[in-house]
Amino acid sequence: MNAPDTVTALTTAPTAMPDPQPCRIIGVLDDGAASLGATALALLRRADLVVGGTRALALFEDDIAPGATRRDLTGQLSAVPGWIAAARDAQQASVVLATGDPLCHGIASYLASRLCIEAIEVIPNVSTLQLACARLGLAWQDARIVSVHARDAGEWQQGAAPSHGLYALAQAVRAHDRLAVLTSPDNTPARIARLLVAEGLQDDFQLSVAERLCTADERVCADLAPADAAQQAFADPNVVLLVRTRQRPAPVRFGLPDAAYHQRQPDKGLITKQEVRAVSLARLQLRADSRVWDIGAGSGSVGLEAARLCPQGHVWAVEKNEADAAIARQNVQAFGVSNHTLVHGKAPEGLDAWPDPDAVFIGGSGGELAELIALCLKRLRPGGWLVMNFVTLENLAAATQALQAAGAAWDVLQLQAARSKPILHMHRMAAENPVWIVCAQAVGTEAPAASVVEEGA
Repeated sequence: MNAPDTVTALTTAPTAMPDPQPCRIIGVLDDGAASLGATALALLRRADLVVGGTRALALFEDDIAPGATRRDLTGQLSAVPGWIAAARDAQQASVVLATGDPLCHGIASYLASRLCIEAIEVIPNVSTLQLACARLGLAWQDARIVSVHARDAGEWQQGAAPSHGLYALAQAVRAHDRLAVLTSPDNTPARIARLLVAEGLQDDFQLSVAERLCTADERVCADLAPADAAQQAFADPNVVLLVRTRQRPAPVRFGLPDAAYHQRQPDKGLITKQEVRAVSLARLQLRADSRVWDIGAGSGSVGLEAARLCPQGHVWAVEKNEADAAIARQNVQAFGVSNHTLVHGKAPEGLDAWPDPDAVFIGGSGGELAELIALCLKRLRPGGWLVMNFVTLENLAAATQALQAAGAAWDVLQLQAARSKPILHMHRMAAENPVWIVCAQAVGTEAPAASVVEEGA
């Protein structure tokens, strides 16, 4: 059978019919009608329904038909799809006014997901971020765009969980050299600057603020030090540009030497040794977005390397000993990660507030081993792994008995490393204590095996 003609197949394929009365989502700027082309302005003037924020409706009051219905979406975003659907049913022309480019952290994608894509037509404008970069002569093709244009996120605290409204920004400043940030009246440039200070990045970035673009009051404050900007007030609306001023570090992600960590002094301890740490992390089967629990964190070494291996994920760590928790906190600060939450407490208390994990590491159990194993197996997401380290026969036996009782699939690896030590002008091998690495999954929750495709298939 001959293959169909490609051109014929393409030209005869069914195509979606254009909607005769789509809702027009028009990007606007603060210079009002001057920011619109002739087509967009004509569509606005003959619309039967105009939806927009309080400021946009006031700005275009003279360009909205006297008989048109005006709907303020401020605080009523969820009602907008219904307003548009009702107007379409009544054969009325509808327009939504959105700032800048409605498809850049704007309302267009929200409406498209709740109406059908054919029900809207987007008429974009210049993004306010693009305007800010133009004012500063800053190329923006490689800038990371982040929006904090939402409800009041509160001040950023180091170690905050992913639920915090500034979390995405805290991760982005670690991974990018240029950032363009959409702000809000609550999540201000000063608050963003304080985030940089809290993360120890006050010397790594300069901050520029573009206020009230396209108005008579427009002002651009360029190249501010975060520590200075943290104390200033800026006119709203505004956008923020962050530019890194010194080279972004490229740290080792995996298998750091033990000496890279602060440890208990004078008697070093409570650190998972390098060789054991490497194997344990490998057995956790981490992905870029894994959620990880580190129970009995000690110095925090396993959780901190997991945080680096999971840049789109997060690590929740708990340590019961106050002095050790303080040492672990020192290591968190030294590592410069923003996706790690450390709690001083005794598991399993508090674990119910953590999201279900993709991987759990238990380095210390505080005498609650059987209860912890049962809880972790219950909470693990499908395909997730529980990995535990033991140095005593009693804890190994308790763990395997608990796993047997829970009906888990498990295995044990004994690992004993020996490191070279100088002796006179030669070297000898000094053995480390043996460690048992116990790995388990809840039966029936294993991840499906990846399919293998032969090359050339």
